[in-house]
Amino acid sequence: MLKRLNTTKLISIAVLSAVLFGCGTTPAPIKPSVTQVSLVSASLQPTEYLALAAKSNNQEVQNRYALLAAHAFINDGDAGSANKTLKSIEKSLVQKPELLAEHKYLTARVLELTSTYDHALAELDYPSQWKLADWQMVASYQFKARLYQHIKQPIEQVRQLSLLSSYLPASQASEVNDSIWRILQPMHEQTLLTFSQDSASPVFAGWLQLAYIAKHYAIDPNQLVQHLGDWQQVNPTHPAAIKLPTDLEKALNVKPYNPKNIAVLLPQSGARATLASTVKQGIMSRYLVNPDDSVSINFFDTAKGAQAAYQAAIASGAEFIIGPLLQSEVEQLQQPISTSKPTSAQSDAAVQRVPQLYLNHIENFIPDDNQFYFALSPANEARDAAKKLFDDGITMPLLLASNNAVGHRMADSFNQVWTELTQQPAEVHFYDAGDQMKVTVQKSLGVIDSKERIARIKALLGNNIEADFRSRRDIDAIYMISGNRDLPLLKPFIDVNFSVFADPVPLYASSRSRVEGSSRETAQELNNLNISDIPWLLQNSKETQLVEDLWPSWSYSQKRLYIMGYDALELVGKLAQMRALPGYQFSGRSGMLSVSPDGTVNRELSWGRYKRGNLRSQ
Repeated sequence: MLKRLNTTKLISIAVLSAVLFGCGTTPAPIKPSVTQVSLVSASLQPTEYLALAAKSNNQEVQNRYALLAAHAFINDGDAGSANKTLKSIEKSLVQKPELLAEHKYLTARVLELTSTYDHALAELDYPSQWKLADWQMVASYQFKARLYQHIKQPIEQVRQLSLLSSYLPASQASEVNDSIWRILQPMHEQTLLTFSQDSASPVFAGWLQLAYIAKHYAIDPNQLVQHLGDWQQVNPTHPAAIKLPTDLEKALNVKPYNPKNIAVLLPQSGARATLASTVKQGIMSRYLVNPDDSVSINFFDTAKGAQAAYQAAIASGAEFIIGPLLQSEVEQLQQPISTSKPTSAQSDAAVQRVPQLYLNHIENFIPDDNQFYFALSPANEARDAAKKLFDDGITMPLLLASNNAVGHRMADSFNQVWTELTQQPAEVHFYDAGDQMKVTVQKSLGVIDSKERIARIKALLGNNIEADFRSRRDIDAIYMISGNRDLPLLKPFIDVNFSVFADPVPLYASSRSRVEGSSRETAQELNNLNISDIPWLLQNSKETQLVEDLWPSWSYSQKRLYIMGYDALELVGKLAQMRALPGYQFSGRSGMLSVSPDGTVNRELSWGRYKRGNLRSQ
């Protein structure tokens, strides 16, 4: 990835060097004229450049040294002095494109230091008739890409990087191309398709077309190869046609799983059987959508031991295994399999791993190319929420979390991602049930401190003083980590403890908070609350109604497990390609799914918002 250029234009210098030293013969040195003061980098102190400017009688030389002084001030992070220097030469600036462009570039750099990114981008809109040196074009495109990254516009960031790469030597262009591919990977197919017809920027459009092909046809290697070939014929000089991205080349060589004998390991007896039966129903529902007589699905009971169920599945000739479901059972199967001599019912294959999709996750595991982990994890949901709040522009979230193991685990997961994104931890307050919940809310919002100040003033000046409490105004969102029994109390406590002097902040919650079968009045209390959940549970469809009719007593948790089973079978034929292409996302009923290099299936949940007593998908 390209490193940020704060002090010198490293790539610009490399390009300039290539131009200066690219000839085969060495010409006699030419003494530069007095006006040839290079603007490529500013290695001296600002005061030294200002002194050189003051000594010169040549207007252009004065301009150049002043620009270098401003550049040096920016290198030191002194936006005020840089801006003052640039303003001082604005009216006397010699009307040469090189100087005018550098003045605009440095003005934009000052605006970046003050986080005025949109204005900075406006400054970099150079007139089309300006003929600028390569180093200035490189600096401009690279800077624009960084600004678009600041304001979270990855499509425009890619556009600038695609323009930048055409000005660079092959080695540095390759680095930029890798950056482009990484940025494109998380984007949805429809976004790529929408922007892929930009005829004014063929290299940019080519990148988006390639990313769309990689996502859309990743599940079918034959079609992927065919469409890649078609794309290369249309774009023979495109950087990615000359050298395909590494993970795309890898995906072309990955064979998808196509098992005819699928084993499912679930507890079918004992205390957990009822819970697991919802997963089984989901798997069978997916199978019945498009039944295939050549594929068999066999269920094995883990109630008497996950290892025994696994060995029985292998003995039956299983070519792919789904499950087990419980974390303890996953841990059992992570232990080395017995290497004792196989019985007559077991071949050598019985002690070898077949491709497997675990329906849970564990903290410590050794990645294996044929093992995957798919979990409905509260901790993962909290990590997803941190990204959501960050993308929504939240800068100072407050977390109110239940004081139990799940609350602590989710708060830790949220904070881990939040700290990675912002370099600052979020503020967390843990509440206990009952009366302590209200106390925690009031303390976290600064209400208790405010009321204590009012009490002290009344003690000094008399009780006739009228004063209203004030709540904190420095937070801009609250993420509630609570169970569905706590939420109907927690949300109103927050509402009444925001003072009239402060605007209410956005409220977020996880799917654990979703109230079962809530009445209209309860739902009204939750108005304006944003809540994450699987997409399938945020929409009304014939399918959701059918499940409701068949199993009316199922809770939201059971329905999520049902959909987990549905998606698990759906994923079998996609997992190999999803792992080879980390940016390949599958729109499942349980979320937008992708696979990390270690085999973890990541879920990006959907969000709904309570409005007028109804939860509606955003």
